[in-house]
Amino acid sequence: MAAEIHRLRDRAGETEKITINLGYVDLGHIDLLVQEGFYSNRTDFIRTAIRNRLAAHAEEVKKSIVRHTLELGLRHFTRADLEAVKAAGEKLHIKVVGLTSIAPDVPAALALETIESITVLGALHATKEIKSALADRIR
Repeated sequence: MAAEIHRLRDRAGETEKITINLGYVDLGHIDLLVQEGFYSNRTDFIRTAIRNRLAAHAEEVKKSIVRHTLELGLRHFTRADLEAVKAAGEKLHIKVVGLTSIAPDVPAALALETIESITVLGALHATKEIKSALADRIR
């Protein structure tokens, strides 16, 4: 059986905020590059640096995604999606690199009945009730 990557749609403009700590010298170097016009601001520099490192490791990431059978991009689950899973008597093992979201109208009980496990390398957007109900299934 050949492994394949299931690429989901990307949602440009949606981002997740992170916080990093940098040494004063590194921060000074970034500010100098911004001042000299190489980058529009610190964020532009950091995003560019991250994209460059991800590009350098693109093949390793691709192999890992195939090995772990992960979906790539955005994966949104609606109430109808989960009701269809329940009607089929199935359980989901969600594995996503990117953003996984569960619609706000999904009851926690339905999520518990249909989601066996969630592995998200990125971000999970769901109500507090769903996150609490699935806490032991989120990895």
